[in-house]
Amino acid sequence: MPNVPSYPQLPPISLSRQLSGLSNPAFHIEDDPTSARSSASSRLSVHPAVNVEDVDSGGGGHRRHIRQILTPQDPNLKTLTVPRVSKASRQSKVADKEKNLHSQSEDDDEEETETAVRAWPSQSSILSGDDGLKERPASSASQASYVVNERLQELVKMFKERTERAKEKLIDPDDSDDDSPTASQPASPEREMEEQQPQSRLCCKVTPPRWIRALLQYRFPSSIDPFTNLVYVLWLFFVTLAWNWNVWLIPMRWAFPYQTPSNIYLWLLADYLCDLIYILDIMVFQPRLQFVRSGDIVFDKKDMRKNYMKTFRFKMDVISLVPLELFYFKTGINPLLRFPRLLKVMSFFEFNDRLEAILTKAYVYRVIRTTSYLLYCLHCNACLFYWISAYEGLGSTKWVYDGKGNSYIRCYYFAVKTLITIGGLPEPTTLFEIIFQLINYFVGVFAFSIMIGQMRDVVGAATSGQTYYRACMDNTVKYMASYRIPKDVQNRVKTWYNYTWQSQGMLDEQELLVQLPDKMRLDIAVDVNYDIVSKVSLFQGCDRQMIFDMLKSLRSVVYLPGDYVCKKGEVGREMYIIKAGEVQVVGGPDGKTVFVTLKSGSVFGEISLLAVGGGNRRTANVVAHGFANLFILDKKDLNEILVHYPESQKLLQFDLFCIICNLLLPPSLMTEKSFWISRQR
Repeated sequence: MPNVPSYPQLPPISLSRQLSGLSNPAFHIEDDPTSARSSASSRLSVHPAVNVEDVDSGGGGHRRHIRQILTPQDPNLKTLTVPRVSKASRQSKVADKEKNLHSQSEDDDEEETETAVRAWPSQSSILSGDDGLKERPASSASQASYVVNERLQELVKMFKERTERAKEKLIDPDDSDDDSPTASQPASPEREMEEQQPQSRLCCKVTPPRWIRALLQYRFPSSIDPFTNLVYVLWLFFVTLAWNWNVWLIPMRWAFPYQTPSNIYLWLLADYLCDLIYILDIMVFQPRLQFVRSGDIVFDKKDMRKNYMKTFRFKMDVISLVPLELFYFKTGINPLLRFPRLLKVMSFFEFNDRLEAILTKAYVYRVIRTTSYLLYCLHCNACLFYWISAYEGLGSTKWVYDGKGNSYIRCYYFAVKTLITIGGLPEPTTLFEIIFQLINYFVGVFAFSIMIGQMRDVVGAATSGQTYYRACMDNTVKYMASYRIPKDVQNRVKTWYNYTWQSQGMLDEQELLVQLPDKMRLDIAVDVNYDIVSKVSLFQGCDRQMIFDMLKSLRSVVYLPGDYVCKKGEVGREMYIIKAGEVQVVGGPDGKTVFVTLKSGSVFGEISLLAVGGGNRRTANVVAHGFANLFILDKKDLNEILVHYPESQKLLQFDLFCIICNLLLPPSLMTEKSFWISRQR
């Protein structure tokens, strides 16, 4: 056993008395002199107990002589003495075997220092278990041997359990046996009360909302992916708000008399809050941004910090925090001293890029952003107009602001009429007013034309797909009209265009995926179409990679109600997989009997696709029951794929063989209708 010392073989023990039939001579059994020989039914007076002695203490580990377990001279012998290892010797042996392990706890040490263990309390306890037995040993010696052997087994079991506990404590010193009650040791009533009290208190505790728990459990990442991390995009939103605060309000506070001694502390509080956001962006977020070096994404904190410090953006961010506010003590609180805060414009453009990448309709944000550019130009012009009016004197001429009403709204109205060249403004009188008005007209025409052109590009990009659809449809209609195509055919073509555009949002899916790398096209095809193709029974058991390669070759086609997908007898070069909708297999004498209806996930046309040597004729007519969206797989593409997967090719050929065997059955056994029904099953 581990952690239990091994002892040398004990020397033979001489007993003062020899008991015939005693299986273990190491035990001394003393008969009661008053009743042992007087009656045959008398009981033995057996007094075994366990006494643990230290054989290693005092250099006992090197001595050849080992004291006897029992001392027969003692007439009142009541203990069974077994050798025991001292605590110091045991710890030294454990340290030799397992290094760097913790020492045992004091509770375990006190438990091990006990020198005597009572195997059983009294004579009555020995014989009490035998009273319930129907069959007892024949002699008193064999009965004592039976009881002693049973007690020794119990002692061995106790030592094994104690050894396992000691081993567990050596491995995990924090684990304490005393702290966790076992199943055999019921908890005391006091402990049960202590356990019930916290539970009663927890019942009254209010559980915080889920978003608060998620916020408390959130841990700031050591590195940030600027392209996919939504938390970083949210942070850029706050940085953009701080930048817009400075961009819009610095010129307004400089021109208009909105910053007064009564509210100056509120303005300063908002200013310094924006500065705090700037500092956190420079110190916390920007140094944690991942970057690409030699094709590898760098996650190291030191490298990311150095990379940020080498960029032009870092220099602009540092300049934007130049503390020109120190001049407040000399010039007073002048908002123009915060002009360097506008240099953090790169965060604004980065936020635009990241937000457009995650929005499904990014053109809406582009329209809003372009409109805000125009509004900001009008805002700056309004601030300049009020400053000029205050410089010349409010109401001094007919051209300047007269000081009536809301100053910002009146000046903004003047800026709108000037930049958009609406007209109806009073004529400037002084040279300064004329020069300012000329500059206003020139900037207005230039800025307004740029805004109109940018707005046109934004709206054009947003509706480019629909414009392409309209152009294709118009060209097709014009082509059919020029060749005098029947009206019913023209109507079906128009219906196809309308349904395809409404269901897919595009006319051809392959046009969007052709520019992507092969791996990305495969990922998109797997996410979109794998669930449908994997349910096809024909491909069950085929190589998974073969199915992936086949997904890239599938083409999506929409069929109108009543369209023939394939006709019986024609040469087949494609196989069809139903993506959405239903198709019907028709035949019979009139060619209109519906044999079976195939739904999503069904496959047909594989006989013509897999057959060789002239066996590629269609075996039935298939008609679209409604609007049906089908996947088409060409025979050429499938053959190019199966070259690399011979096992899958054998499996598909075996399936084809089974289908052909069904076709060759006599008409009495297999009709065309029953064949398609059994095949569908």
